[in-house]
Amino acid sequence: MDEIVKQAIAKWPNVPHCYGWLALDARGAWRMRDERAQANKLPGERIVNTALLGFINRNYTHDEQGRWYFQNGPQRVYINLEATPYVVRTDPQQGFVLQTGAALGQIDSAWMNEDGTLILQSGDIVAQVDDRDMAQCLGLLRMGETGELAASDEELLDWLVETAESPRPLHFRDGERRLPVQRIARAGLAAQCGFVSVPKPDPSQISDK
Repeated sequence: MDEIVKQAIAKWPNVPHCYGWLALDARGAWRMRDERAQANKLPGERIVNTALLGFINRNYTHDEQGRWYFQNGPQRVYINLEATPYVVRTDPQQGFVLQTGAALGQIDSAWMNEDGTLILQSGDIVAQVDDRDMAQCLGLLRMGETGELAASDEELLDWLVETAESPRPLHFRDGERRLPVQRIARAGLAAQCGFVSVPKPDPSQISDK
């Protein structure tokens, strides 16, 4: 967190939180949602200003309830998440890179939802793979008990429709490691991974939005 932000929090500790005005879409873009966007349930205008994006990324964090926010000076601006708190893309040099520009650390867990979307976890970071990068990730998926056989498109489609009780093993190759890919329903992702998709104010709080 920026030092100037820490100073602002200390100086003005009781500024009301803001809800609904900022969103992170499923491709890792930050979006400003004005009153019209909120009223019509629109995604909002994509933020492209480099300095503002850097400020948001450096001051992006979460509270104890799993609600993610951008600390804008003394005010918390809570984030509506279209997918997960982070979105990850492939990079030739760094491997996987988050929307904040930071490299994803060692992958601990991998899931795939009913749409065939891959979700990766590294420590406390839960990140959905940008759909534009899924093609590069398909080559990292392996079938079989040992995870050595490349998964064909047909095998992946079959895996997605198999029953949850007895799916064939699917693995994600992370260097020399093979991680089991777990099934997860899109609707249950937030609860299982401990984040809130659409933060709301606590009943005891008074908010400006």
